Amino acid sequence: MKVNHSEDPAIELRDVAYTLPNGQLLLSALNLQVERGETLVLLGRSGSGKTTTLKLINRLLIPSSGEVLVNGTSTAKSDVIRLRRGIGYVIQEVGLFPHYTVERNIALVPRLEGWPAERLHQRVEELLQMVGLEAQLAARYPHQLSGGQRQRVGVARALAADPAILLMDEPFGALDAITRDQLQREFLSLQQRLNKTVVFVTHDLREALRLGSRIALMEAGRLITILSPIEFLHSTDPLAAAYVRAFAAGLDSIANRGTS
Repeated sequence: MKVNHSEDPAIELRDVAYTLPNGQLLLSALNLQVERGETLVLLGRSGSGKTTTLKLINRLLIPSSGEVLVNGTSTAKSDVIRLRRGIGYVIQEVGLFPHYTVERNIALVPRLEGWPAERLHQRVEELLQMVGLEAQLAARYPHQLSGGQRQRVGVARALAADPAILLMDEPFGALDAITRDQLQREFLSLQQRLNKTVVFVTHDLREALRLGSRIALMEAGRLITILSPIEFLHSTDPLAAAYVRAFAAGLDSIANRGTS
């Protein structure tokens, strides 16, 4: 994937904090830059602030303090509809409309943008092929698809209007290991071709190492460190090292079972 460091960051968070109405602090003094064309993985345990960060980027949440910029413009000054239509969003639960066909789900944003019918149909066919689905699935409804197929449709929908930015929140976390591996491979292939700016949330170090240009490690609403995958594996940061030890222990356990 081609990362462009010569331009301003695609996404920037400046001293961002987010506090719930009850006073609970979910994010504290978060400073983060996402370069154009990179896949930045937000890695951390549940409650570390990963999903909150994603929601702040597309203004599903508003910072309690600090500033979020997308393409150099503060999201507070952006038209929220235009902002969200310019950002693809993929979540673990997929969020497809059950009463819409696959085609209508995928074409949702382009239809809102006023694309003509023929262009919509061509785009849906193109995207189904891109994510590894057969064209005849376009007429089916979400309940008629497998979990892996629904997740592919979710990715296709996020790509439909060709946004420059993708936000992906544990998109493969609910899938079986084989399907998850297939979708990770397809994601890497798509990213090589499309060169999107991606913020990808996961709690799985294996996934972070495989997919990320850089890994931003979060804990208790704070950014701990940002490292390349190779740097992460050799980091002396205590939390990063704990992730690596747990990852290595899992591999050792599998190897030991094979020899016992």
